[in-house]
Amino acid sequence: MSKSDLIKKLKEEAGLATLAQAEAAYEKLFASIAETLKSGNAVTIPGFGSFKTTKRAARKGRNPRTGAEIQIPASTVVKFTPGKALKESL
Repeated sequence: MSKSDLIKKLKEEAGLATLAQAEAAYEKLFASIAETLKSGNAVTIPGFGSFKTTKRAARKGRNPRTGAEIQIPASTVVKFTPGKALKESL
């Protein structure tokens, strides 16, 4: 499902008058999730799942073209854990 498909579905399901309203709601929702994750907090959506950030340690890797060993720096990544209702619906 693409972003535009999701916005159309949101407009229909939420009974919004225009696609612009649906797109604004979509943008605000995901901006709020991103801000919460940036501040180090988890986001839980009941029935769907939860998002949280974790630290990934620095590690060694290989350049697939040259085979040369490279150092991959530490980073913060987002992890998603599906909720029970989502797991059962699949």
